[in-house]
Amino acid sequence: MDLKEAQSEPRESMDYDVVIVGAGPAGLAAAIRLKQLDETISVVVVEKGAEVGAHILSGAVIDPVGLDALLPDWRQDEGRPLTTEVSEDIFYFLTEPNGIRLPNFGMPKLMNNHGNFVGSLGLVAKYLAAQAEALGVEIYPGFAAAELLFNEDGSVAGVATGDMGIAKDGTVSERFTRGMELRGRYTLLGEGARGSLSKIAIRKFGLDEGREPQKYGIGLKEIWQVKPEKFVKGRVQHSFGWPLDNGTGGGSFLYHFDDNLVTVGFVVHLNYTNPTLSPFDEFQRFKTHPLIRDLFDGAKRLSYGSRAITEGGFQSVPKLTFPGGALVGCAAGFVNVPRIKGSHNAILSGMQAAEHLVPALAAGRSHDEVVEIEAGWRDSAIGRDLKPVRNVKPLWSKYGTLLGIGLGGIDMWLNQLLGWSPFGTLKHGKPDYATLKPLAEVKPIVYPKPDGKISFDKLSSVFLSSTNHEEDQPAHLKLTDPSIPIARNLPVYGEPARLYCPAGVYEVVYRDAEAKTEPRFVINAQNCVHCKTCDIKDPAQNITWTVPEGGGGPGYSNM
Repeated sequence: MDLKEAQSEPRESMDYDVVIVGAGPAGLAAAIRLKQLDETISVVVVEKGAEVGAHILSGAVIDPVGLDALLPDWRQDEGRPLTTEVSEDIFYFLTEPNGIRLPNFGMPKLMNNHGNFVGSLGLVAKYLAAQAEALGVEIYPGFAAAELLFNEDGSVAGVATGDMGIAKDGTVSERFTRGMELRGRYTLLGEGARGSLSKIAIRKFGLDEGREPQKYGIGLKEIWQVKPEKFVKGRVQHSFGWPLDNGTGGGSFLYHFDDNLVTVGFVVHLNYTNPTLSPFDEFQRFKTHPLIRDLFDGAKRLSYGSRAITEGGFQSVPKLTFPGGALVGCAAGFVNVPRIKGSHNAILSGMQAAEHLVPALAAGRSHDEVVEIEAGWRDSAIGRDLKPVRNVKPLWSKYGTLLGIGLGGIDMWLNQLLGWSPFGTLKHGKPDYATLKPLAEVKPIVYPKPDGKISFDKLSSVFLSSTNHEEDQPAHLKLTDPSIPIARNLPVYGEPARLYCPAGVYEVVYRDAEAKTEPRFVINAQNCVHCKTCDIKDPAQNITWTVPEGGGGPGYSNM
């Protein structure tokens, strides 16, 4: 049987009231809230990770306001996922040899982390999944939602999971299994930043019309076990400045939690202009700073991961609703950039969607647009969280780190004290893929070789992410035009995919390495950690990230 014939076979179908894509905080919160309000509603959650939490990565200092609203008694639960409260808040501006500690009293109140928790968002997701299943929610990890299903009138009818067992050459292997259709009266997309189905829905229904382009950062993270004498439980430290130049946005975080564990992370805003910049290598270089590296002396690196982060904020949130469904969580872009927090808003957005779906379902509605979800978020806790910080990102992008952050701080203070901004609501300008300068206009960045103690290479890092894909499958990273990487991106930009990818997925390989003749563009799809940076930053918008076979990708533990 050839592939076309195999895919002509009908798929099995299951019907639900609500189909949810993504077992992250938003999707699981929506599922829990639906069942809390009406236990008779049938709900299914489909998750591409091999288990719930396998693809979840966040800093994470977590504002508990979402959990408190969803599960008011979670703090009394012996199995609660968050146990480390923030004990100390530290801010630094780093220069190459030194650093300046910024006074806490100068920080806007909303930047205060006291009352928040340090921990693993993956463990939070597992905890929420257990609560959801106890309420009767069906959760299917290891099944990637690969296709949006549509009714004849164009409304969303649900999703189909991907076919399994298609060989790399496009033929049908002996393990071929047809995907399954999960049909719902409503479908919620909670895939996180730059989700593949969310991207399709936004384009098909014009959800981003009249909104600023979504902006992104790439977040890289490691967990280390440090010496007890260097551990301060609950310490939260943020910095900006070195190793990034003044024109490149980003910063770092160091979080102490549990038993001698320290999360170290680095974020680079993806509107950077120098095509020779490597976010991964900037992260490795950051750890060598004199104020940082001592923490890792004698420590053990346990895990590594990377993920794109939505950064557009208030003015970039697309329309949430479409006929037959809605966007929730980071699929909509509810991250508060200066706070580096989004999970609380993700939970709240899932709850809000559920609270409007329940009366719609009770009224017998189906596959229509539940406009109430879109109508209320700006006046909700989510809007109140995002609106006061709406100008921080555009000010940073326009004026650089020093002046931009200073102006952003003033703007946050004015919003906090007066509920007013002298800037109004600023625009972001170019999308991130359009910001790179040609090689001829930049000074190339040369990175030091990793020492294998504090700094590391990409491949050894990917190993720690437990990334695994079925090798005999078509690459899930699709090129619209296979000629563009070598014919256009290489001569103009040096093919930046080999640098912005944090997992060594993309390479330019030469027949003669010394003479650099006959270059080929190679995609090592098995290395992909599903960060989506290539889909965002490629200057030709030639790379499309799609889901691989269900269960493939990173296997994050405690991330």
